[in-house]
Amino acid sequence: MADRYFMRVTAGTSYDMNDQVEVPINNSTPLKISNELADIELNVRIQNYKGLPKGSSNTSPYFSTPPHDYNKDQYSIAFRFTPKKPSGTDSEGIKATDLQFGNDFDHPIRDRLPPGFNTALNIVRWWIDPGLDGDAYADSPYLYGPALSSFNVVHSGKGEFDEEKGGLWFEEGGDDHGLEERQEIGAPSDAKARMKWALKKESKEHWVWKYGKTYGVDFFNPYLDFSDFALRLPGFTLPIIKYWDGQGLRYVLRNRVTGQVYLVVLFTLYLKEDVNEDGSIKPEALEAAKKASGHIAQDDGDDAESFDEEKVLEQARRNLSTVEVDDKVETNEDDVD
Repeated sequence: MADRYFMRVTAGTSYDMNDQVEVPINNSTPLKISNELADIELNVRIQNYKGLPKGSSNTSPYFSTPPHDYNKDQYSIAFRFTPKKPSGTDSEGIKATDLQFGNDFDHPIRDRLPPGFNTALNIVRWWIDPGLDGDAYADSPYLYGPALSSFNVVHSGKGEFDEEKGGLWFEEGGDDHGLEERQEIGAPSDAKARMKWALKKESKEHWVWKYGKTYGVDFFNPYLDFSDFALRLPGFTLPIIKYWDGQGLRYVLRNRVTGQVYLVVLFTLYLKEDVNEDGSIKPEALEAAKKASGHIAQDDGDDAESFDEEKVLEQARRNLSTVEVDDKVETNEDDVD
């Protein structure tokens, strides 16, 4: 079924697709996005990519560079983020409790959630992002986590641009001043340790994303396979395309308190017949996507009752049994709306 579609990725500082621009996938040159809230330089990389714009490389040197080669990472959203100080504010930046990163949708998805969705979400929270929270059954579904614990890499500084590594490249830590600031508040220099540290309420109270300072962040994992539109978790595969309702997959960087949006990265599917030879989208298909109606995929007849949640969770536990997982870290109710 996946071969019937082209993927297109757009990005901007607004939910409005009219304000977004097409992202050149696996291109090392960062896409620059700016508004009154932030300046952003963005790279999006997708392994085995077959989408738009036409002629895009199907991979990036990023995926053959450690640690992404042995992690078998499938995609990356990496960007430099420089928040701007709003007029009339006397704060030095955005509190770690307030900067969120995650997914949201315009319309309900509860009627399209597949068998095993809650199991998948439990595995994600348990293994990938314990800080993730939200409501997938709401009229406007969302799953957000504090940016400080959600990003795989946080670099307190501009990081580097390396053509041989696929463009923007960030290591956990920072420049000299950034490292000094992190040490002062006890932020670990190891990525996994920082993600765990950032789940604690007192840690988020010490970290501030400072106005005028540039941070390099990278979000990646081996679990979401865009080549056949499937979520592949330990012991469990979820065929996303089968349950797609036409809405795009949207990653959002936002302020929990003000609701202001700093960055939107939108992954949208289009039927191949709705794409012109030059890679442009036919007007009617583009309008359908903007209204988040799209084309609803048909059920292929699999029996929903065949899903065995207990068996899947047990398989996930076996797959992860050799890895130390801290399930005692507490999250804070302020992390989500």
